[in-house]
Amino acid sequence: MPDRPRVLCLMSSSIDGGLHASRYTASPDGTPEEWSAIYETLHDELGGNAWLLGRTTMAEMSKGEPHSPVEVGEVDRRQHFARRDAAHYAIAVDTKGQLHFRGSDIGGDHAIVLLGNRVSNEHLAELARDGISYLISKGEQVDLRASLETLRAEFGVETLLLEGGAAINGSFLAEGLVDELHVVVMPALDSRKDMEAIVSHGTEGLQGRVRLSLASCRRLDHGAVHLTYTVSAA
Repeated sequence: MPDRPRVLCLMSSSIDGGLHASRYTASPDGTPEEWSAIYETLHDELGGNAWLLGRTTMAEMSKGEPHSPVEVGEVDRRQHFARRDAAHYAIAVDTKGQLHFRGSDIGGDHAIVLLGNRVSNEHLAELARDGISYLISKGEQVDLRASLETLRAEFGVETLLLEGGAAINGSFLAEGLVDELHVVVMPALDSRKDMEAIVSHGTEGLQGRVRLSLASCRRLDHGAVHLTYTVSAA
């Protein structure tokens, strides 16, 4: 058995790779609301017991404001397990400790935050008081592989859905931590110069790091197409 969970990267996009449906051209085949429902159905079908987002994307869902305790007290600068018996987990990569929450879960899924070692004690105390679990890497950057191994060993995460944004997808792919790439392509275009694509990785990209092989192509409702690729190291 592998030491880490199976990682499936799941994203939806326009034909030209744009992420934001609010920018898509219109289609007689479907609406952004119908395409979003297709994505959520596929999310459920893939059967992961955890899903992971980067900081920016998770902030759109957590919607919290800073509220550090007045009395910080002692905090664990390695890890904090608020609970380990949840059916599903919502995981965020937040290297510098900038995410804030309104409680211990996102949509009913227990929240776990992956942090770098420069995060403040005040922020850790805030997370712990909110009932949120966290893991702190040994370095300034989050050690993705080590974090995945801990998620499997301590929380029982067997299949994790990696759902963006583009930079965190690129980081996982560059480190060889993605097993399958699932893309739901909508019958629309974005075409803007500042378009954010489903994957980005600095200025060097992923050439020479990743190989994709088409596993399946499935036509869905409302003009959408589900493409599945197996991912291997180049």
